[in-house]
Amino acid sequence: MGNRYRHVATGVFVPLFIGAIGLLDLSQRPRFANFHRVDVIQLLASGMCLGIALTGLIEFLRAQRT
Repeated sequence: MGNRYRHVATGVFVPLFIGAIGLLDLSQRPRFANFHRVDVIQLLASGMCLGIALTGLIEFLRAQRT
């Protein structure tokens, strides 16, 4: 059981943490209203990390029910 929770921490919380930091960093920039290409790429990467984290969390909760 302990090994399973380690995979959950790696698969869910690490991408969630990285995605949240990326979004917070982007929103603190003064040029937030005028997106540049680098900002769009960072926003996409943060969104993908948050999506991976959400998917992992949903799969973990689904596996606990069965």
